Amino acid sequence: MTMPRQVLPGTTYLITRRCFQRQLLLRASGASEIFLYVLSVAARRFGMRVHAFCVLSNHFHLVVTDPGARLPAFEQYLGSLVARAVNASLGRWESFWAPGSYSAVALGTSCDILDKAAYALANPVAAGLVRRAREWPGLWSDPALIGRKAIIAERPKAFFRADGLMPARTELLLQAPPGFASPEDFAGQLVTALNELEARHAPEGRSFLGPARVKAQSPWAKPAAREPRRQMNPRVGARDRWKRVETLMRLATFLARYRQACRAWTSGVRDVLFPAGTYALRVVHGVLCEAAT
Repeated sequence: MTMPRQVLPGTTYLITRRCFQRQLLLRASGASEIFLYVLSVAARRFGMRVHAFCVLSNHFHLVVTDPGARLPAFEQYLGSLVARAVNASLGRWESFWAPGSYSAVALGTSCDILDKAAYALANPVAAGLVRRAREWPGLWSDPALIGRKAIIAERPKAFFRADGLMPARTELLLQAPPGFASPEDFAGQLVTALNELEARHAPEGRSFLGPARVKAQSPWAKPAAREPRRQMNPRVGARDRWKRVETLMRLATFLARYRQACRAWTSGVRDVLFPAGTYALRVVHGVLCEAAT
């Protein structure tokens, strides 16, 4: 059974999801326009604020803030529509996402948000694909666009009907996350952190696959290196040890109170009060919940 997730308004997350069997189904030459379009529509529909994103060939990273506590609905919409549209464009019907690969790590402070945004953008360099992150031929959010110029996403011809209900075009504006003085402040700090990571991941003598070879890869291929097994799947990301301990203690309190309320509710007590951040039972069954503070 999956541990219940506490979904609180205003939380910033690093979202990650991997393709089935690590196949390159999100490769730069095929799925980029689909992913960008669906992300733009989903962000607008669920009120998500997008800060940074990088879509590699077999997984993606998003850094977003969730003002309305709608993260699960946003991710379900994004994942489902991307999977169906890209599968249709490839003529395949099999599972698109790896089971259990959806990860949403709550980020506690502005430093943690900056760390994870830089990590996401530096991922193509860390993976040995391109020497500089902005050389990545797939989807990559340029820090220079934060708070300045909206990214235009046209409705892809694959899967989406011209006379359907989906918009012909939509816009996605990268925004500064909480804790930063302005979009320019966040963008400047992000560029500095990204440059530091690029220098670390691209030492003298390291070779890279390069944009042309990345685009030429088959969607059915997968990395030669074996996938690490039984790794941790954190729900909280915090650089500061005590901030991490504090957040984990609050999460443990939430789980204990959630389970206590669940026992009362299943025994027939319908006016039991669930802790703030309860999601599925609130949305599906309308249970009573404390107000988020």
